[in-house]
Amino acid sequence: MRLTRKMPAVQLPSVKSLLCEMRFGDRILSTGTGFVVRNGATAFLLTNRHNVTGRRNDSGELLSKTGGVPDNIVIHHHVSGRLGVWEARQEPLFALDGAPLWREHPLHGRRADVVALPLKNIEGVDLYPYELTDEPRIAVAPGDIVSVVGFPFGMSTGGMLPIWATGFVASEPQVGVNASDLPIFYIDCRSRQGQSGSAVIAHRSGGMVALEGGNSAVFDGPVTRLLGIYSGRVNAESDIGIVWRTSALHGLVEDTTNFLTKSFPLSAIKTNW
Repeated sequence: MRLTRKMPAVQLPSVKSLLCEMRFGDRILSTGTGFVVRNGATAFLLTNRHNVTGRRNDSGELLSKTGGVPDNIVIHHHVSGRLGVWEARQEPLFALDGAPLWREHPLHGRRADVVALPLKNIEGVDLYPYELTDEPRIAVAPGDIVSVVGFPFGMSTGGMLPIWATGFVASEPQVGVNASDLPIFYIDCRSRQGQSGSAVIAHRSGGMVALEGGNSAVFDGPVTRLLGIYSGRVNAESDIGIVWRTSALHGLVEDTTNFLTKSFPLSAIKTNW
């Protein structure tokens, strides 16, 4: 299925976030968000673990009122060479032997609410991947503005462009929370169901931009730093949300690439955690 809109100039992060539908067969169980990264020739969808398992990551409780768990994910991609035209592409979540096709974090495993799914059904689509280099190093501290770019309640704009929810960094971004070893930090943002798996970014419109280390730089246009992936609120009564840092995403993608190629042992994986 294709959805077409005449596309004016848009911000690059708006084409990087992708609407995802978690399905059992043809039945939609939930919606969420994901984005693409590349490592060599392989493209991966990064999203939350609870999206693909259909269960809360902390308790294992079923998320869908139907009691079902997804066996495939439908991703709304950009048709190649036709920005403003989207096409739904299905990716299975399990192999024929029942093994999951996504990979969990090599160190934190199922405690980490983030997975990498190698994409197979992408012929004829344009991908707009994020780089996991942590550049440019826009300064980010508690109280600074961040954006959660995704699809709350499955809502979109201008066809299937995401909604930008604005919030603030709510904890020291490089310091663990709750004496945990998990690579997460908190944001204060009124985010909701469907934004799970959204890219969390520091986006500045240009001009003089503060960088880490006390320096500044002048940019001719918009500049973006990927800070991590959003995975939901700490509880239903709070607007405090959890972000898994870019360092965790890098370790996950490296491990998944090595698993696919069988070229490196797991002990060779290096992460910041």
